[in-house]
Amino acid sequence: GQVSLRVYDIAGRMVRELVNESLPAAAHSVVWDGTETGGRRVASGVYYYRVVTDEKIATHKMTLVK
Repeated sequence: GQVSLRVYDIAGRMVRELVNESLPAAAHSVVWDGTETGGRRVASGVYYYRVVTDEKIATHKMTLVK
């Protein structure tokens, strides 16, 4: 089904959209290179990633360390 994976900063602003496509049901992995949509590197700190599928919405915290 349709899958969206986005990274947000601590203020709730979207930093980067990593996935926005239809994927088959299976385990998938995605690597974020620590850059924002324009290609600039973001600061170390706390970020959130949100996964939205047809069946579920999940938000989790992560820490970016350079």
